[in-house]
Amino acid sequence: MQTYGNPDVTYGWWAGNSRVTNRAGKFIAAHAGHTGLISFAAGASTLWELARFDPSIAMGHQSSIFLAHLASIGIGFDDAGVWTGANVASVAIVHIIASLVYAGGALSHSLLFDGDLADGPGPTTQKFKLEWDNPDNLTFILGHHLIFFGVACIAFVEWARIHGIYDPAIGAVRQVEYNLNLTNIWNHQFDFLAIDNLEDVLGGHAFLAFVEITGGAFHIATKQVGEYTEFKGARILSAEAVLSFSLAGIGWMAIVAAFWCATNTTVYPEAWFGEPLALKFGISPYWIDTVEVTESTALAGHTTRAALTNVHYYFGFFFLQGHLWHAIRALGFDFRRVTNAVAGLDRAQITLND
Repeated sequence: MQTYGNPDVTYGWWAGNSRVTNRAGKFIAAHAGHTGLISFAAGASTLWELARFDPSIAMGHQSSIFLAHLASIGIGFDDAGVWTGANVASVAIVHIIASLVYAGGALSHSLLFDGDLADGPGPTTQKFKLEWDNPDNLTFILGHHLIFFGVACIAFVEWARIHGIYDPAIGAVRQVEYNLNLTNIWNHQFDFLAIDNLEDVLGGHAFLAFVEITGGAFHIATKQVGEYTEFKGARILSAEAVLSFSLAGIGWMAIVAAFWCATNTTVYPEAWFGEPLALKFGISPYWIDTVEVTESTALAGHTTRAALTNVHYYFGFFFLQGHLWHAIRALGFDFRRVTNAVAGLDRAQITLND
């Protein structure tokens, strides 16, 4: 975190990141705790949506965000292929149980285990210590993250291939073989909103898995290649900088997801999310429903797609503002200069009035 030249700076309780900046064990505890909260929220919200679900009203008109995502990956259908909510409660309960496991891990790392992995019990543990201006250390950790992301993509591809996911083109769950066509993948970089078949969707995930796992292995094996220059982060790489990169990535993904959710009915089927939206401009961009949702039981009477799209967009927008704030601080800019300048203007005005 930015110290503005004071090595003994202290932060208030609200500056949560400051408590884990140089303590990898505490950092892991925070990660596990956050994961547990997300898992619990997913499980509990799924049960809440399932309890209030009305089969006489379209799912996309009930703010059933979690049910819609489960239906999209082929969960909740009976043997006849009709969505009945079968096994949805089991999925939710597994998430709630998992949240307790994550909570236990978070408490263990926070209260029992060493807060700094540099003093960990073995050489493997010590490899994951946090040294923010050590490119070898950070690229080693980045490599493992990339491999985990790649494995997640493989899991999704294999789920679609073996179990099957919902295909809005036929209105049923079917097994999908990925189409690993590099030409199509390249072309869809520019028109991904128009993707209209699941084979291309899964092909993109398969390609992404390959890239992420290969990149992860490269980072783990090679670490820092060549001289550590300013271009590679020298005198810039810090906890503040890494936080800014993370906010930029998640902010951009949220905005892309908003545009995709608003218009694409292959990845976000109309049967589960509601009708496509129209983009409007006011003080800022926003999306509105294109049909009258008279029977909606959703908040403010909008479709699931409208809620999901707008929330993603505005979260993404504010994440990017956070990215700019932390990136500028990481570069060394002292924001106190702004407040001091404003205070100086006020004092000058008072002097002139006197």
